[in-house]
Parts: sequence; C-alpha cells; structure tokens
Amino acid sequence: MSVFFDDLAIGQTFQGGPLTVTRDDLIAFAERFDPQPQHLSEDLARTSMFGELVASGWHTAALTMRMLVDGASPRVEGGVVGAGIEEIRWPTPVRPGDQLTAESEILDMRPSRSRADRGLIKLKTTTKNQTGAVVQIITANIVVPRRV
Repeated sequence: MSVFFDDLAIGQTFQGGPLTVTRDDLIAFAERFDPQPQHLSEDLARTSMFGELVASGWHTAALTMRMLVDGASPRVEGGVVGAGIEEIRWPTPVRPGDQLTAESEILDMRPSRSRADRGLIKLKTTTKNQTGAVVQIITANIVVPRRV
C-alpha cells in the first residue's frame, strides 16, 4: 500500500533486507565503478589497508538503496525524490558473504514552503551485517508527495 507525506510520522521506522553480498557481485561492481585493489581480488586486497577483499562503500550504498526500495523506506505514492545526503559513513567494511539488513527512521518532517503538494523528510538509514555491526549510516533528505 502506498502512502503520502501526510500518512507518515517522526520516529516511524521501516526495515529492509536481508541481502547477501557475494564475492562475484562485489568484484563485478568494483571492476565497473570503483576499481581499487581492496575491491578487485583477494590477491590485490592483501596489499591494501584492509588486508582482505572488501566491498566498495558505493556498492554498500547501492545495496542499501535496493533495500530502501524494497521496504526499508515508506512505499510512497508516486515515489520519492532525493534532495541530498547530509551524512554517509562506512564504519565497518562489508565482506563477501555478509548478509545486510537496513532500518530507516524518520527524523524530521515538514511541508514544503514553496510547493503545497510536497513535503520534506529527513530519513536516517542504518545498514548492518549479520552480526549486527553497523556497515553504513546515511542521513538523507527526500521529497514526498502530499495529499492535495
């Protein structure tokens, strides 16, 4: 069921996942978008600061986006539009075989000052691995349709 800005509330949470990160997907993403040694192969990764193969932070962000669309954010009528990211952090590396989940919380909401048919939501999404370690935190602002 789709919702509008008017149906949401500060403090509301949404869960998404799990998604499993495979070695092949990790390397394929890196080859295409972030070809650094720690993301490309076990051999190259041994020379990195991680000493092992880890996912690109941007891959983690893309996987989180998938979980947001699949349920870790409100299923908004007509979709949402990103208005910017205030924070993105990767406190723990993602490794092949990790199973990720995401939880989003609405931190703030306000109607648009210039467009009566829209509202702005500040959404904090925390992505964790199977042990509960936080692998990513994103605080984003999104534009959400209002009932008119």
